[in-house]
Amino acid sequence: SGARLGPMSRYERELVYIRVAKGIGFVVFTIIVALPFYVMVMTSLKSQQTLLANPLDLSIDFSQGLDGLLRSYVELFTQFDFGRYLLVSAYVSVATVVLTLLFSVPGAYAVSRLRFPGQAFLARSVLLIYMVPAIVLVIPLYAVFSQLGLRNTLTGLLVVYPATTIPVALYMLQGYFRGLPSELEEAGLMDGLSRVGVILKITLPLSLPALASVSLYVFMIAWNEFLFAFMFLDDPDIFTLSRGVVSLNSSEVPRQHLMAGAVIATVPVLVIFLWFERFLVQGLTAGSVKG
Repeated sequence: SGARLGPMSRYERELVYIRVAKGIGFVVFTIIVALPFYVMVMTSLKSQQTLLANPLDLSIDFSQGLDGLLRSYVELFTQFDFGRYLLVSAYVSVATVVLTLLFSVPGAYAVSRLRFPGQAFLARSVLLIYMVPAIVLVIPLYAVFSQLGLRNTLTGLLVVYPATTIPVALYMLQGYFRGLPSELEEAGLMDGLSRVGVILKITLPLSLPALASVSLYVFMIAWNEFLFAFMFLDDPDIFTLSRGVVSLNSSEVPRQHLMAGAVIATVPVLVIFLWFERFLVQGLTAGSVKG
C-alpha cells in the first residue's frame, strides 16, 4: 500500500521495506504460533483408528458427529478426572494472585513513596531473582520441603509460586505508583487518614488497571507453571493441570487424549488473556512516561 512503480524517494523506499518486513514478520509469527495450536486441536478431535491410519492427516471428519469429535474431551473428564485438575489449578492460581498482591502492594508502595536507606538499590534489584534458573532452585527446595513435610502438598506450591511472582509484581506496581499524583495522598493524610487508609481509599482505587494486569500476569504464571509442580507433586488427587497433562504422556494413553488435555490447559488462560489484554498493556506501560 502506498508503493508506486516509478522512481521513489529514499523515505518512500524505506517505508516500503518496513511494511514488507512487517508483513513477513506477521505471517511467520502467525505460522509459528497458530500451526502448533491447529495441530493440537485437530489431533484431539480424531479417533485412535484415524491417527494410526494417517498421522499426518489434519482434516476434520465431520461424519463422526459431535459425540465422536469430542470423545477425547469427554473421556478426559470421565476417566482421567480432569475436572479435579482444573479445580486444583484454579485454586492454586487464584491463591497465588491473592498472596502476591498482599505482599507486593505494600512493598511497591514503600519503594515508590517512602524514603529509607537502600531504597534505590531495592527498587533496582527486585528482579535479580530471575537471574537464577528455576532448575537451580528446585533441588535445594525439594530437599528442604521433604524435611518440612511440604513436598507433595499444595502448601509447598503456595510458598514457591508467590516467591517467584512477587518480584515482577513489585517492579510493575512501583512504576505505576510513582506515576500517581502524590498530592492526592498528601491531601488524604491532611484529612486525617492513616497511611494504610490512604493506600486503601486513594492509591488502590486509582491503580485498578495496574492491579488487574499484575493479577492476570501472575495468574498466567501460576496456571502454566510446570517444573515445581512436576518435582513436588506425586499424588494424582492434587495434580495441577500442567502436571496432569504430563501424566497423560505415556504409551498407555492415546495421543488424542494428550492433545485434548493440552487444549483444555491452553484455552482458559487464552480466553482470560484476550479478555483482559487492555489491562495488561496499561499495566506494563504504566510509569514509563511521567505526567
